[in-house]
Amino acid sequence: MLPGPRTSLYRPAWGTVNSGGRQAPNPRLGPILGAPPAQGGIPARPHGPRPSRVQLAPHSFRGAAVIGAVTSESGRGPEVRNRKSLASHARPFRSSDGGPSSWRAGGTATKVTLRRLDPSYLRRPLGREKPAGSSSREAASPDPARASGSHRHNLPLAETSCHLEMLRGARRTVLNFPSPFLGENWTQRIKFPFCCLIWRLHFPPLLLLGVTCHAVVGSLWRPSLQGNANLLHLSRNRSNPEQGYCERGARLVSSLDFWTLSSENLIAVLPTDPVKENYVHKVKNCVFSIAFPTPFQSRVRLVAVSKEVLEDILDLDLSVSETDDFIQLVSGGKIVFGSIPLAHRYGGHQFGIWADQLGDGRAHLIGIYMNRQGEKWELQLKGSGKTPYSRNGDGRAILRSSLREFLCSEAMHYLGIPTSRAASLVVSDDVVWRDQFYNGNLAKERGAVVLRVAKSWFRIGSLEILTHSGELDLLRMLLDFIIQEYFPLVDVKEPNRYVDFFSIVVFETAQLIALWMSVGFAHGVCNTDNFSLLSITIDYGPFGFMEAYNPDFVPNTSDDERRYKIGNQANIGMFNLNKLLQALNPLLNPRQKQLATQILKEYPVLYYTRFRELFKAKLGLLGKSEGDDDLIAFLLHLMEKTEADFTMTFRQLSEITQSQLQELVIPQEFWALKMISKHKLFPAWVSQYLSRLKSNISDSDSERRKRMTAVNPRYVLKNWMAESAVQKAERNDFSETY
Repeated sequence: MLPGPRTSLYRPAWGTVNSGGRQAPNPRLGPILGAPPAQGGIPARPHGPRPSRVQLAPHSFRGAAVIGAVTSESGRGPEVRNRKSLASHARPFRSSDGGPSSWRAGGTATKVTLRRLDPSYLRRPLGREKPAGSSSREAASPDPARASGSHRHNLPLAETSCHLEMLRGARRTVLNFPSPFLGENWTQRIKFPFCCLIWRLHFPPLLLLGVTCHAVVGSLWRPSLQGNANLLHLSRNRSNPEQGYCERGARLVSSLDFWTLSSENLIAVLPTDPVKENYVHKVKNCVFSIAFPTPFQSRVRLVAVSKEVLEDILDLDLSVSETDDFIQLVSGGKIVFGSIPLAHRYGGHQFGIWADQLGDGRAHLIGIYMNRQGEKWELQLKGSGKTPYSRNGDGRAILRSSLREFLCSEAMHYLGIPTSRAASLVVSDDVVWRDQFYNGNLAKERGAVVLRVAKSWFRIGSLEILTHSGELDLLRMLLDFIIQEYFPLVDVKEPNRYVDFFSIVVFETAQLIALWMSVGFAHGVCNTDNFSLLSITIDYGPFGFMEAYNPDFVPNTSDDERRYKIGNQANIGMFNLNKLLQALNPLLNPRQKQLATQILKEYPVLYYTRFRELFKAKLGLLGKSEGDDDLIAFLLHLMEKTEADFTMTFRQLSEITQSQLQELVIPQEFWALKMISKHKLFPAWVSQYLSRLKSNISDSDSERRKRMTAVNPRYVLKNWMAESAVQKAERNDFSETY
């Protein structure tokens, strides 16, 4: 008897599954940009005498107060010594040149402007002038960084520009001096008459204010930088420390001097480990630990870079990768301004058993970058040294595993599978000892670091560790942060937000694993600490692409029980989602627990519905037919019995004509189909397949082949391909790396 839909070799063992299960629409529609910040109205005009003219931009009050004395030309106006008295005597007006609302007093003798730099001006590279004719209201234009919710704090006082213009008398002197806030590349212009007493009253307090703020900022940084003196900042561009940013429509950045990262959005909301020393210990009541990468001691060489990641995601021109600054950045030797390297705390179930605290044992999150498209990407170095979560490890990755991850993450992206990306790969001459075959024999390997990027690195284990530790307040805080940042369709104020969040994760996890199966990908280590909450493929370890079709294919040589075999990945997905539900349970009421349990029960239907759609597309089938499940299962049965190549079987079905199939004349170049044709049941399958294709009304054979070719790749990263690249790389031949 031929295998039917309930005995499909790819179907998880859930018993009877209703093939007519409902398919929910994909809930993730990408980030939703909010409205630009509203402009403040003009305050009511107070009554009173007309004092001397004093003009002050209203938003400067956020950064500093006016200190000193300003009197009218006649001496009859009120004396203004601070922000409060100035506001009480001034009245609003709108400047004739279209400038912002400000406070104005009568007379023309004195004008004092304490002005905060426009945020959009701060984002321009150093030395670039503001376009002529641009309005001071430029900050009111839609700003992707503000709209995405990443700017939650005012710019610090360290970015306040003090511009004093004293207009008493005809004689003026211009003094340029380096700003203690903005570095040597910035200057501030102070125009004043040398003999005037006013500048003596204003200039020293403002200078003292700047020096004080500079000292405060430095003191805040100093504890986290102790012991890391070798980590130097690459960039002096301190224009926007809150968010690595590139304006929409801007050109690619050709130097790291004009490129920044940020970690503030994470550490401003989520707590970090109060223990600043970098040693292995039990971490409590935090989500991250501040941990700096450990630079290599020997020569570092850049051996691979993804042009698409640099240009499309990081807004970096490819020429930047040729600089020493870039190599130092991606190897962990230096950091850019705004970066506070973090190691993430998480736990997980490994091979079905709770492993307690795991965490980033050899990875450092070096910052978040928002690109020209308004997308936020988290940059992480893997293999960059020890962290508080390194356990017994040395914090290093080796060339072999790093090269495999670099190649596979990019290959998965171009196969259309949601995945983290790899930007670069560096290798050093530092010796790292590894037991490749887990037989007790250590061998010398070379250390390497991969710069990988993803929308988020939060995973199921990120929540599990908090539930197991009883840190429920922190669990709620982290969940609300994740929902607000990465799940725009879930209202963070909704009482059922955690159920809605769980529903999306269940749906998208089912979609992801079905996509894995459609290309024959086996992850190899589907622990809960390796399952992303955003349902992207992360943490490439002992992965593998199936060659000869075998539902028991296991790429992980240490998986003796075949727990993570390719045919069991869908079941493991349900196991991991059940662990996620257990982590959420303390925050759910009885009704919400019931809803979440029902959602989890829908997972098999969601998975197989997507699985059916993908394999129907691989066979070029349109519409619906009751026999589609039988047709798919029949072909997989023949492939298993003949050990036909999974990838090439579907590819060659995309290229062969219906007439050739009907005549059972398989050309020699179609070697995978040639193997299947030796099975005695192959003619029966061909007959069913051709009959089903005839139901595709007004569908020509050329259109079918074109449609199938688009979804059936000719090449995937098979193990022999990756191994060939690794062996050559170990001989310093990186010709197969690109």
